Amino acid sequence: MKQGHTRQFHIVVRTLLLVLSLSLSACSDEPKLEPIIEDATILAFGDSLTYGTGTSRDKAYPAVLETLINRKVINAGVPGEITREGLLRLPQLLSRHQPDLLILCHGGNDILRKLDMVKAKNNIQQMIDLAREQHVQVILIGVPEFGLFLDPAPIYQEIAEENNLPILLDALSDILSSSRLKSDHIHPNSIGYQQLAENISDMLVRSKAVEAH
Repeated sequence: MKQGHTRQFHIVVRTLLLVLSLSLSACSDEPKLEPIIEDATILAFGDSLTYGTGTSRDKAYPAVLETLINRKVINAGVPGEITREGLLRLPQLLSRHQPDLLILCHGGNDILRKLDMVKAKNNIQQMIDLAREQHVQVILIGVPEFGLFLDPAPIYQEIAEENNLPILLDALSDILSSSRLKSDHIHPNSIGYQQLAENISDMLVRSKAVEAH
């Protein structure tokens, strides 16, 4: 190999090793969860995206997830609810069900109604605080801004970083970007909810909360 080609080869190798190192570092920094035992309770809390609008209740993501991970998953979704209302509703559910994990997917109606997202972020933060006060683990699902590009609303990444939470940032954005996976412009269909449940299951496996099946 000529000297010039050798130098270029070494540069490429060093670049690939750097990229690999950064990727491994990022993976190692991904927030982990404590293991969730088989008789644990998981509370899926949110609005119509949790309730399962666009399909039947037995095909909403909590029901599908329950089958995938062999854990009890309670569907606590209320269509049309905004974060201020969810914050008022959550304490009673935490007290009643005493879950081991809270799956938090809220804020879509604040986005749709163009409400103050600073207040929405604060409401979601208080939900996380309520759960953690009762030693309940939390994972966050990002909700898209329902516009042309369906990018996740910025508050979700901010909340995840500020609280070191596992987050599914783009899952709903990806699902709602596909006509095959949605029932209308803001709700998945049964296939979309299936994909969301699989995404959550994969996250729980990656975070060591449940074992792979």
